[in-house]
Amino acid sequence: MHPRTVWQALSRPGYLLSPWPWRAAAYLLTGAATGAVVLAGLAAAAVVGGVLAVALVGLPLLAALAFAGLPVAALERRRLRIVDADEAPDPHAEPAAPGLRAWLTTRLRERATWRDLGHTLLMAVLLWPAEALLAAVALASPLSMAATPVLLATVGGGRETKVLKVWTVTDRPTACATAAAGVLLLAAGAYALGAAAAARAALTRRLLAPRDGGPAARVAELTRSRARLVDAFEAERRRIERDLHDGAQQRLVALTVTLGLARLDAPPGGPLAEQLAKAQEQAGAALAELRELIHGIHPKVLADHGLEAAVADAADRSPVPVDLDLELPGRLPPPVETAAYFVVCEALANVARHSGARRARVRGEHRDGRLVLELADDGRGGADAGRGTGLTGLADRVSVLAGKLSLTSPPGGPTLLRVEIPCEPTETACASTPCA
Repeated sequence: MHPRTVWQALSRPGYLLSPWPWRAAAYLLTGAATGAVVLAGLAAAAVVGGVLAVALVGLPLLAALAFAGLPVAALERRRLRIVDADEAPDPHAEPAAPGLRAWLTTRLRERATWRDLGHTLLMAVLLWPAEALLAAVALASPLSMAATPVLLATVGGGRETKVLKVWTVTDRPTACATAAAGVLLLAAGAYALGAAAAARAALTRRLLAPRDGGPAARVAELTRSRARLVDAFEAERRRIERDLHDGAQQRLVALTVTLGLARLDAPPGGPLAEQLAKAQEQAGAALAELRELIHGIHPKVLADHGLEAAVADAADRSPVPVDLDLELPGRLPPPVETAAYFVVCEALANVARHSGARRARVRGEHRDGRLVLELADDGRGGADAGRGTGLTGLADRVSVLAGKLSLTSPPGGPTLLRVEIPCEPTETACASTPCA
């Protein structure tokens, strides 16, 4: 089995003849170069930000230094592949909503951001000089010694040459002995480079890409996997809706028209005309049921016109009169619109089935980076989300979007369902509808 890390390769007898010494040297040399560039960049940004801070212009630049570790850490996780074949996962969580504000809030709150910054400062101040010094001692010095015979014959003109600028070699036997010692030191240096690269990679992985990631990373991955499943589920719902709308529904429409034409050609009042009329009624009923099914899978009005129009349509179809007060700045992310729409539909269905209400109210707005929906009715109350009302699944759907669903329904009423989902508009109102 081939070693996957330089540390595993160090314990193998063929280490010196494998690519791992070269990979270890490349890892340390590129680390030294990267660290020097990072130090120069941080120093320049700090100086420029400090000078411009007098006029308040440099304050954003100084604040941005808190995020300087993010690109450096991303590069370091890629560089790990030089000496560690195992994947280096990104420990950062996905923002709960699109937009710069949500991204900044998420990054400032998570520990990984500050670990990235700490690693960057450690790399810029301490690690890269140590890597450069080690590479010079383990590579440059032995190579210089190994090249002594060549230097004596060329640069020294066969008379003398300096070794490491420390001692003078004046004859070929001494030069050959120095070269042999250089080869032995080069072999020892290869092991030293491997051990140093393994230690450096272990520190990088510990700070920037833990293999396990701990409970927080597992929770973040579970959250991301749930979000991916919800997205895949919604995409499948849209595909089924589209297939039914463009396939089965159109065939039923054509069948209904064909039966109607056949009725015109059949003798009126005869048994054939009665059978065709009955078949046309059944086809019409099947078409109506299919349209209702398609609407329940993923309503076209939601995809085409957004949450406001879809909720208005659901309110119009509700058997209980609904007062609607919904004002949004434009289109919201599709997962948010879908979750909010089905929460409204389920709540209105529960009002019609269980509440005995005479009237319901749906109010919604977008404020402080959140969609807030409130659904109230004047019914008998006593609703419980845990008794199979269908709201448990909707609460799970909302929680995937980092939102929350709360239900207040004391006996005797009223009932209030409140939903909050963090999000930012993807289109303004003027972009989605013509503005005056």
